[in-house]
Amino acid sequence: MSWHQASLSGETSRSLRCDHWETAENARNVPPLPNFPITVSLHKTAMQADEVTKRRGRHKQDNDSEAHTVALPVDAHRLIPNYRNGDRRVEAGRDLFSIGFDGKAIFNLLDGWVAIYTLLEDGRRQIVQFALPGAVLGVRSSRSAPATVGAQALTDVVVSVIPTSVLTSHSRADPDITMRLARSLAHDCNLAFDHLTSIGRRSARERVAHLLLELFTRYRAQWPGHRSEEMVLPLTQEQIGDATGLTFVHVNRVLSALRKEGIVQFHYRRLRIIDPDRLIEVSGVDPEIAMAWLERRPWG
Repeated sequence: MSWHQASLSGETSRSLRCDHWETAENARNVPPLPNFPITVSLHKTAMQADEVTKRRGRHKQDNDSEAHTVALPVDAHRLIPNYRNGDRRVEAGRDLFSIGFDGKAIFNLLDGWVAIYTLLEDGRRQIVQFALPGAVLGVRSSRSAPATVGAQALTDVVVSVIPTSVLTSHSRADPDITMRLARSLAHDCNLAFDHLTSIGRRSARERVAHLLLELFTRYRAQWPGHRSEEMVLPLTQEQIGDATGLTFVHVNRVLSALRKEGIVQFHYRRLRIIDPDRLIEVSGVDPEIAMAWLERRPWG
């Protein structure tokens, strides 16, 4: 299966203090966000992915011969437009919220990477999803239900902490916010179903390849002008194992094999896709699933 045929067009930590959620500081106190330098390649993939963003009216015109590598602005990821009172910066390694959290707030990720995880009694961890900018975290099934998952910052992140009272009032004034939230949760549900399929049915080799391809594709959607086969992947091999249900040793073995076969390189938290067609073949990705990965948040 070719890249074109696949339709790719287009360790536990301290918690964010609860008393910060209701007494939000102004967004201007948040330090500037980092930009990552990106090189040029994968022209076919980039052009195809841009067609997806064009159809959603979010493609940024580039008149230069070289692609710019400018990420979507932070405001593009806000669930509630113009709401900045809840902006917080959380250091890498800290929890946005922990399992059992029952605070009256949700978390809108504006910048950075977050791991959504569960824990077993013996301390073993399962990462159920990697959240990227635009994600809405901490939504519970009812007001009295505690969180069954935790959320850990893998990088320094910026989140908008939205008290449920604020969400309720803004939703009444702008009913579209409720639909945005519903679509976001549906997007996350689809990712969760796909990860469940990986752990239940895919081989170790397929799981790792599938995860790398998913994360690269989702990352690309955050950078409309991205023309590179490289990305910063802020994960350790242990975290990849926690996401795929594999041991560190097994993940290391799979990554070494993919590198020796000239498919991918993963070194010092940088991922380089050398042979995308082979990676698609190894991962056994479904074209429709890949298209779903490319979709940004409805308001992004």
